[in-house]
Amino acid sequence: MGAASFGHINAEEGTPTPLRVGIMSGEDEDVWRVVSQNALKNGLKVEVVTFSEYNLPDEALAEHDVQANAFQHGPFLKAQIAAHGFHIVPVGNMYVSPIGLYSTKWHSVSELPKGASIGVPNDPSNEGRALLLLQTQGLIKVSDSAGLLPTVLDITDNPRNLNVKELDAGVVGRALSDLDAAVVNTDWAHKSGIDVVHQRIAQEALQNNPYTNFIAVNEEDAKAPWVKKLVDAYQQPNVKKVLLDVYHGSTLPAWP
Repeated sequence: MGAASFGHINAEEGTPTPLRVGIMSGEDEDVWRVVSQNALKNGLKVEVVTFSEYNLPDEALAEHDVQANAFQHGPFLKAQIAAHGFHIVPVGNMYVSPIGLYSTKWHSVSELPKGASIGVPNDPSNEGRALLLLQTQGLIKVSDSAGLLPTVLDITDNPRNLNVKELDAGVVGRALSDLDAAVVNTDWAHKSGIDVVHQRIAQEALQNNPYTNFIAVNEEDAKAPWVKKLVDAYQQPNVKKVLLDVYHGSTLPAWP
């Protein structure tokens, strides 16, 4: 479906405005069932479009196959814009989902042996996020010049000689049993059957966390009336409740 099949949103007075929103499949579908109900009260008829790969929702938004998406944080969007030239902007915060280091073989970071194999996501922003988590745990050091986007090539110190394996974000969690540990995004941890409470041996700090997920739209739509209505439909107490329920407290609302 391309831009020609969509165009501007139009609705007759009293008729809900149709709106397609791209999200990742999984727990967020439960969240967006509630958001959609809220949105209908705001005059929006939301159709949720699910994706299974992180790179697809921004492509769909840029092509106007969806009019908003709700899955990404700032560093990820920055990397997507740098790679593809998208004109996409955030319009409302959703949640913070601290990335975690998980293991089925070891109960703490201190137990990880020399030469341990550690899986990390291989997309730019989440690989950087994973490596920075390993750095905060004293496992490696990365070059300051890499900012929020270090890769394995930016590792400057690896005292335990860890074998850092770059894997697709959707694969790294499922590969956990073959690794000593893995850094996995919370949504993929749930999808992979990881116990996010008992198998998590480290996680990002919440304070000053730059990885707040948000609703995003094409820049040309940022001031459209439906944008504020959509954000308002998300930032509600009943959405907070379902977020905490479906993610078992591992994902936290990021609005007042």
